[in-house]
Amino acid sequence: MSENILIRRAREADLAALIALFAADDLGGHGDTTDQSAFEDYLKAFHVIDASQNEQLFVAEADGEVVGTFQLVFTRTLSGRGSLSMIIEAVQTRADQRGKGIGAQMIGYAIEEARRRDCPLVQLTSNASRTDAHRFYERLGFAKSHAGFKMKLK
Repeated sequence: MSENILIRRAREADLAALIALFAADDLGGHGDTTDQSAFEDYLKAFHVIDASQNEQLFVAEADGEVVGTFQLVFTRTLSGRGSLSMIIEAVQTRADQRGKGIGAQMIGYAIEEARRRDCPLVQLTSNASRTDAHRFYERLGFAKSHAGFKMKLK
């Protein structure tokens, strides 16, 4: 387990490292790229997330380097008597840092944030091809309870 991990809110200065994390993800299929022509898209998205009261973007930092990231989204629904739930999105650990406990620390941090906000439910989705990630989430106490559906519009 990696001991010197700092989990903190992402800063604009982290964008290059975050983009590189997402671009290196072969399974995600999100079209992320380190091509400089796309930087403005990432910058705009960062500013929207950073200004939101319902979204938070975090990084895991080791020795001054970004080694992981995740995003939290808080949503209130009428179901569940108006409860607030948390969705964990875009979990990534840098490939050379996997297996060191960084992902578990990030998820643990997210769960504590949900508890702090009195969320009765934490949920996440994971690409069906990420079988290693599924085992990881199950080890942390998540259960496969729903089927997810997506519709690509572009």
